[in-house]
Amino acid sequence: SCLCGSAPCLLCGCCPSTKNSTISRLLFTFFLFLGTLVSIIMIIPGVEKELHKLPGFCEGSGSVLGVQPHVDCSSFLGHKAVYRMGFAMAAFFCLFAVLMVCVRSSKDPRAALQNGFWFFKFLVLVGITVGAFYIPDGAFTSVWFYFGVVGSFLFILIQLVLLIDFAHSWSQRWLRNADESNAKGWYAALCTVTFIFYAASIAAVVLLYVYYTKPEGCTEGKAFISINLILCLIVSVVSILPKIQEAQPHSGLLQASLITLYTTYVTWSALANVPTQRCNPTLLVRNSTGSATATEPLTTWWDAPSIAGLVIFILCTLFISIRSSDHPQVNKLMLTEESGAGAGAEPGGAAEEGGVRRAYDNEQDGVSYSYTFFHLCLLLAALYIMMTLTNWYRPDESLQVLRSPWTAVWVKISSSWAGLLLYLWTLVAPLVLPDRDFS
Repeated sequence: SCLCGSAPCLLCGCCPSTKNSTISRLLFTFFLFLGTLVSIIMIIPGVEKELHKLPGFCEGSGSVLGVQPHVDCSSFLGHKAVYRMGFAMAAFFCLFAVLMVCVRSSKDPRAALQNGFWFFKFLVLVGITVGAFYIPDGAFTSVWFYFGVVGSFLFILIQLVLLIDFAHSWSQRWLRNADESNAKGWYAALCTVTFIFYAASIAAVVLLYVYYTKPEGCTEGKAFISINLILCLIVSVVSILPKIQEAQPHSGLLQASLITLYTTYVTWSALANVPTQRCNPTLLVRNSTGSATATEPLTTWWDAPSIAGLVIFILCTLFISIRSSDHPQVNKLMLTEESGAGAGAEPGGAAEEGGVRRAYDNEQDGVSYSYTFFHLCLLLAALYIMMTLTNWYRPDESLQVLRSPWTAVWVKISSSWAGLLLYLWTLVAPLVLPDRDFS
């Protein structure tokens, strides 16, 4: 598992023995974070202005975003660079998703590609990235925008599935601790956290009404906030109904409050993309001359929802890498084996003559997660971070202005509705399908 060098081997020697499956997921996630860091650096205004020095990146026949060479393209370079970096990461993970189809155990020769050769994987990623910067402009940006929209929609749903899993695990752990020790203390903590989540959600909704709606007009914003508020109220009430509690004793307001807070964030993110200056005080329009029209200066390319989205993205991708759910339904949904599966080797078996193997094979009898699905999740994560760093903006019809389209608003709002319906289904599924085991 070393990165083909003495220094990484010495570094690995300081680490404890770990499962091959965990190390592989963390290193692939590190590649994703590395690409994200490069994208962030490229879109920083000071660096963005220097990208024109790259051969053919701003001048000549390969004019940026289709703009003619005589037009100053400096304000588009960061946007273009992030799209190229997002394409490179998506292509890298798509390649491994295809290569790892139907790998059942570490005995498959392809498993060695998943769990080793990291130095060469890094070279492949660098090669794809360099090649991506030579993609002709043409219709690439417009087409890749819609790939990013679809991928981001799916990743938002994956985020919600992980959030539901995390909330259920959190609630079960605290309720178990309440049964085993001081019940009043754990119940008080449960109530306090739930109250904080609901209070934050209510405060956020009030601020959304204040800043993203007007007494006259802004009908879409009012409708989006109101509909999501009603849906969050419905799922909160359903989560504590007696029949739901009887079918799922661990279901409660903690999960519903966390889902409500996340839905409020997605609503905020959607409203920040409304392309109407009057209804969106954070709207930023950048044209080919580099000027900006917004309440924030041009150098503030990321708005608050994008920063929050970046944090959520980091937490969710790390959770994808290290998670081991105890919930059979979540494992089926995320294509992860049960926590006891794939234990083909024990930590004690990591020792061998002459030293200790820092990464031991725990997948001889069966993989502990679907390799292909894991890479697809990282592919969607790459598209999501690409859209987040560019604020979901795209060139207008004249290819001279970056604007926020209504497409971004509807995709985010639709994902919030789909997520709430998904959570509602997890609550009512045991009642609708009584013959199935939802324990």
